[in-house]
Amino acid sequence: MCLMLCNSDGDSTIRLTDIGQVHKGSIDGIDYAIKLQYPGVADSLKSDISMVAPLAIKMFGLKKSEIAPYMEEVESKLMEETNYEQEMRNAHHIISQCDNLKNIVFPEFMPKLSGKRVITMTWIDGDGLADWIKTDPSQKQRNKIGQALWDFYQYQIHELRFMHADPHPGNFIITPQGDLGVIDFGCIKEIPMDFHKSYIKLLQYGNEMDSEEFRSALIELGLYNPSAPLKERQLILSTFPEMFELVGRPLLQESFDFSNDKYFKEIYEKGEALSRNSDMRGLSAQGSKHFIYFNRTYFGLYQLLNQLKANINTSNVMMKRPLKKSA
Repeated sequence: MCLMLCNSDGDSTIRLTDIGQVHKGSIDGIDYAIKLQYPGVADSLKSDISMVAPLAIKMFGLKKSEIAPYMEEVESKLMEETNYEQEMRNAHHIISQCDNLKNIVFPEFMPKLSGKRVITMTWIDGDGLADWIKTDPSQKQRNKIGQALWDFYQYQIHELRFMHADPHPGNFIITPQGDLGVIDFGCIKEIPMDFHKSYIKLLQYGNEMDSEEFRSALIELGLYNPSAPLKERQLILSTFPEMFELVGRPLLQESFDFSNDKYFKEIYEKGEALSRNSDMRGLSAQGSKHFIYFNRTYFGLYQLLNQLKANINTSNVMMKRPLKKSA
């Protein structure tokens, strides 16, 4: 078996990533994507993380013991991204469970041509998401891709509790048939059952923020400390509901128009105001460590949908299954 690496101009390099390169090759006339990792990436990432922690402690006024769980979470995920054997296991799990979702396609991974620092998968023809948007697709096409993205993530979060945690434009391909191709599974977040249950409770009582149930969800998620000084408790209860309503707005509606730039401007302005509020630093309730990649995923998804200017059905958040392909 001979693997040929080449493209039309003789250079096999198709894409550069943070930790490696992607090449296009062929075997017996079948095209493949080959992802190769740069040498020494894992050691370099560990060194970078060790320098970030002291800065975060100083910037946010936290103790080393308070920030440790978050840094451990970040380090563990970054190290997983450097293990391509782990990525293949992640991909197999998600693809086997999501392969029947509507308007989504996945590559086939080739274990015999892969290893800890190399992955080989079938090639998916099409344009990267950002390049596809530049072709000025119709609103119907934008909505179709936006709905596929939304359904893909809601299914992972609520059915699998195991999600693709890097919704970056470079990780998605739009095929000539107009389907969404998912091509990278390096960053995956498994969602613990207790975290998921409390998150669902937060959504269920999102329109009843004065209820005991909503407050208990805040406590379970580490967002509110009932033993904290009165001033801190008042600060949380005065700021969190407003921010939750804003960020959670698409999750609590039947449909949402992500082309609304005013909505995203409001999120940015509220976030900036909170970051400048000195009273928010050093709070005893910092939130569960699981929010790091959970929030990253949702904000990344929101940004993709905004770039798409998609107007989609968002009613499948509360444990409802997205539409699947007909049998």
